[in-house]
Amino acid sequence: MQPVKSARALVAQRRSSGNDLILATFLAMTAGAANAGGFFALGQYTSHMTGYLSQLADNVALLDWKVVFVSALAISAFVSGAGFSTILINWARRHADRQQYAWPLVVQGVFMVCFSWGGIFSSEIGRLFSLACLCFIMGMQNATITKISGARIRTTHATGMVTDIGIELGRAVFGMVRPNAGVQADRHKLRILLQLVTSFLLGGIVGAIGYAQAGFLFSLPLAGILLALGLPGLAGRKQRRRKNGDRGAA
Repeated sequence: MQPVKSARALVAQRRSSGNDLILATFLAMTAGAANAGGFFALGQYTSHMTGYLSQLADNVALLDWKVVFVSALAISAFVSGAGFSTILINWARRHADRQQYAWPLVVQGVFMVCFSWGGIFSSEIGRLFSLACLCFIMGMQNATITKISGARIRTTHATGMVTDIGIELGRAVFGMVRPNAGVQADRHKLRILLQLVTSFLLGGIVGAIGYAQAGFLFSLPLAGILLALGLPGLAGRKQRRRKNGDRGAA
């Protein structure tokens, strides 16, 4: 039962900063692996919205409407995922309190299962279906961890994390050169950023190997991780309802 209790604690309404980091580490690894899956299936990294925006602008200028459509689909799916995650969390706060963060993880797991079906469709339809599913998942995950951490962590936004690492290293170097200037690196923040970037990188390596060997079916273990993180929270809520019902009957 200890793993189940631990999973419930990770998605509970009240969590420690340590639980935030553990959850973010799991999600960063999953995002890295899924991003590798996007490259395997689509030849593109689906967490990279900056690239899609640039691609959209370039191809509007070139009048390549097919690429424009694909870019717009990716961006729309990512934004929709982020929006849906926010709606789901706010709905759950009113109707399913204490475990409102479990729902987005379960939905992400379900969409990851859907992504594993991408290979059964004809090539073009399957590609677009896979692209939409994976970008939706990435948007949901980024919004979920952003809401959980109070906007301190974004697991799919590696550019931001690497930038913050550079800032903290710059502060550390400046503090060494000018020790009396009062500028120091936030070592705690730096450790968190390095842990998340490393997790994303390791997830990408595992994902690249997994998708190369198993194809779309490698999405199923990733879905299993997300469902394992979210489902215990929903099950815990049902158990509390039963206990409250028993007390009321008594």
